Amino acid sequence: MKKTWMSYAIAALCTLAAPLRADVTLPAIFSDHMVLQSDAAVPVWGWAEAGEQVTVSIAGQTKTATADANGAWSLKLDPLKAGEALTLTVKGKNSLTVQDVLVGEVWLCSGQSNMAMTVNRAKNFEAEQKAATLALIRQFREQSNAAATPQTKGQGKWELCSPESVGSFSATAYFFGLNLHQTLKVPVGLINSSVGGTPVEAWTSWDAQKNIAELKPLFDSWEQRAATWDPAKAQAAYEKQVAAFKAAAAKGKAEKKANRTRPPRQPSDPRLEGKHPANLFNGKIMPLIPYAIRGAIWYQGEANAHNMESGKLYTLQLTALIQDWRARWGEGDFPFAWVQLPNFKAPQKEAVEDDGWPSVREGMLKTLALPNTGMAIAMGAGEAGNIHPQDKQAVGHRLACWALADVYKKSGIASSGPLPSGHEIKGSEVVVTFSHADGGLVAKDGEIKGFAIAGADKKWVRATAKITGATVVVSSPEVKEPKAVRYAWANNPDCNLQNGAGLPASPFRTDNW
Repeated sequence: MKKTWMSYAIAALCTLAAPLRADVTLPAIFSDHMVLQSDAAVPVWGWAEAGEQVTVSIAGQTKTATADANGAWSLKLDPLKAGEALTLTVKGKNSLTVQDVLVGEVWLCSGQSNMAMTVNRAKNFEAEQKAATLALIRQFREQSNAAATPQTKGQGKWELCSPESVGSFSATAYFFGLNLHQTLKVPVGLINSSVGGTPVEAWTSWDAQKNIAELKPLFDSWEQRAATWDPAKAQAAYEKQVAAFKAAAAKGKAEKKANRTRPPRQPSDPRLEGKHPANLFNGKIMPLIPYAIRGAIWYQGEANAHNMESGKLYTLQLTALIQDWRARWGEGDFPFAWVQLPNFKAPQKEAVEDDGWPSVREGMLKTLALPNTGMAIAMGAGEAGNIHPQDKQAVGHRLACWALADVYKKSGIASSGPLPSGHEIKGSEVVVTFSHADGGLVAKDGEIKGFAIAGADKKWVRATAKITGATVVVSSPEVKEPKAVRYAWANNPDCNLQNGAGLPASPFRTDNW
């Protein structure tokens, strides 16, 4: 299977290659200051004149490939040890030199705005900036656009981490990479391919999701938009919106009032929009395949948390994305972790509050059924009034805990906060068992909060909870015969269960009501 999918990836590159050219060229990601994955066969590919022989040399090894009829060529370097200051030379009829190449740990970092959010918007930026003389941490930001068809070459460049550049790094990716670098003592390469406001289906190939029956209404809505798209009508409506915006701005200026409305967006063909299924995969993921990576981290879900029903689809969608990316990279079940959505919106009032955010969180929890996956539980790192919370240090740390413990097998590190592993009803009590209770379960800052309990009437009330080892015993005098328990089931829950390592517990429910 591994060879089959690698063959597929290379074949796709060949099929989609740009027109024939005389000069040897490389994808944008093969450029000065890049980081190559250590201890792995490293694919190198590009384009040349059909039939041209291309040689690639680095660290004393030389490999050769011949461009096919479409001008595409590819080869694999033997595994390299972590290190620095290498030069990669590519020769055909012309010669290319890629300078200052490091070998270390490479991670793909993708998602929507909370992955795109930069370090200069995170908390304590001035202090972080002063400490950022870290040239062994580097970011490649994929700058290509969404596309209706798969692309190959991409756009972007590698940047060294420094006080001058760190502000433009993805904050989640940077703090994750910083933790890895400080512990592993090797170079870290962060491939940042993220776009704000985008749904998971835009990041998944069309082939991987087109046959998911539950998503048919979503695809039908896009087809309907495309079928009714009228450029002239859309442009006329846009011009009216612009005129109204300018009039409102002028009125506000005359009345000395700030204009807080956003200018209207230029209309575009729905089939070309970044949110359209597969378009970000085509434009911003496909050009990176099959660049050697250790794994991927993902921060997304806000755009799929409209309501309970859309949230319920998230397990299907995230599973499809992970399996799709793994298959196309052809590297088996490479490590993949995500950030579970943090607390957000108005603080919890009722015992439970059904909405899209807890539903997406549940979808993320269920996706842990896939092998070699992890989840950074972000409870406590959110902000009620800010969908882009500043505490990306906590998020990066929790992702790194998973990677260091599960991927790099470092001892003494808790990989996750507590996760529910089972429950049993005993009379008027429900006993919930947890995995990842490293150092024992703990109620942060006082008595345990966040549990709710219900009987057959499905009426939820706040519950009393007691920690006993790796279990929590939940009850309420109002519910004599309990049937189900929920924890932290709200957009912004009042909850405080964590493990001895200080990592928070995941929201969950035992029912399927």
